[in-house]
Amino acid sequence: MASLNPETRLFIDGKLVEAEGGKTYEVIDPVTEEVAGVAADASVGDAEKAIAAARRAFDETDWATDTALRLKVLRQLRDGIHAVREEWRQQVMAESGCTIGVTYGPMLDGPIASIDYAIELLETYQFEHEIDDLGSMGGPTRRLVVKEAAGVVAAITPWNVPVQINIAKVIPALAAGCTVILKPAPETPWSASILGRVAAACPDLPAGVFNVLTSADKRAVGELLTGDPRVDVVSFTGSTGVGRRIMENAAQTIKKVFLELGGKSALIILDDADFTQALQNAAVVCYHSGQGCAITSRLLLPRSRYEEALAILEPMFTHFPYGDPTDPTQIMGPQVSAVQRDRVLGYIEKGKAEGARVVAGGGRPPHLPKGYYVQPTLFADVTNDMTIAQEEIFGPVLVAIPFEDDEDAIRIANDSIYGLSGAVISASPARAMKVARRIRTGTFNVNGANFFAPNAPFGGYKQSGVGREMGVEGFEEYLETKTIAVPADMDLAALA
Repeated sequence: MASLNPETRLFIDGKLVEAEGGKTYEVIDPVTEEVAGVAADASVGDAEKAIAAARRAFDETDWATDTALRLKVLRQLRDGIHAVREEWRQQVMAESGCTIGVTYGPMLDGPIASIDYAIELLETYQFEHEIDDLGSMGGPTRRLVVKEAAGVVAAITPWNVPVQINIAKVIPALAAGCTVILKPAPETPWSASILGRVAAACPDLPAGVFNVLTSADKRAVGELLTGDPRVDVVSFTGSTGVGRRIMENAAQTIKKVFLELGGKSALIILDDADFTQALQNAAVVCYHSGQGCAITSRLLLPRSRYEEALAILEPMFTHFPYGDPTDPTQIMGPQVSAVQRDRVLGYIEKGKAEGARVVAGGGRPPHLPKGYYVQPTLFADVTNDMTIAQEEIFGPVLVAIPFEDDEDAIRIANDSIYGLSGAVISASPARAMKVARRIRTGTFNVNGANFFAPNAPFGGYKQSGVGREMGVEGFEEYLETKTIAVPADMDLAALA
């Protein structure tokens, strides 16, 4: 606890404060299964205070309209975050179970670096532009299209890549001029509470503009944030089931809703690919223990080379290295919790019961009796109607599905309620691109490329979500659009 030094207070209305009644809850280290420390356990009353503070800050300060102030504060936040980077790294590992190697990428260093993109975007973004006069009922008219901050944002984030998603929501929302209430998942509170500590030290951040609520409660606080009429925007990343409930709750007050939800993405290996090279991409399902919504967890293989592929994959999964989170070469740790581990194991048993064949893994690792680990698992003889091919497992479990030809591969890949991501590998770039253009997903990788970047919009089709995160499109999720019409002889420049 002393070495981790996590922030165990809430951040509300510009102050670090204890939760109502001094209430806290224990944070469990997924590697040791022991208590790593505590976090503040916010109540509905604490959430009420945060909403009131965020509403007042939006309505009564210049935050939404003062771009120079926002730039100054974002730079202060960025510098403060850089100062706590190594402290944060240890906390992320302790609460999520991720390996140290993963923190040098998307679990910490990558998201921190992305703050610069948001600052640069704010420096150059045109919040107003005039459009052509195409006629009107009132005679010659000039029209100004204005982008304005959308209001109070409830940012509700998951446990799988908490730093990345916290930053991807909070920084663009603040840059847009919104005020923000951040509620992280109960499993990973410190990835949010440290942002409250950093914000408390920002000299120019107006009180109430940013608030952090950590809570063991998975429902009551979230229900308030998503239903309260004082909240204008809900930005949520998590499961599709919870996303449905949030959309229903937010609909009562017609809020803007951004949802980044589940995925069951397909990696398609075409029959002309170099299998020795191409199948290395299948191991991505073990990255961070498969706890990524865009991870390709369905492997589509040409039936003519199906057994050849399985022969290559079997030793890859059987001997995949994992266990020591401090080893910088490893990319797989445990599941985030006992609940999540048991959920993954339940899906494995379901796959066996439905007739899929376990080629590698299939249970808990005998050499790791402590920690919420699941063996890297490869299933063969899978049909796309099986539960393990249709539902998001969120663990190191790959299902190998045969296809007859390119048309069949496209059909199988699209046969899902999800549409988040996917990939294709072929010796023919033209053939690969033809497949990529026909898959109904929000992101897609061709021949080993990776879509993920701060300026690349990320989100899904179908039940994988609504809206986009990151890039200009993600920034604009936190803006409203207003059209102002004035007489043609009015000097808009003089009135700016």
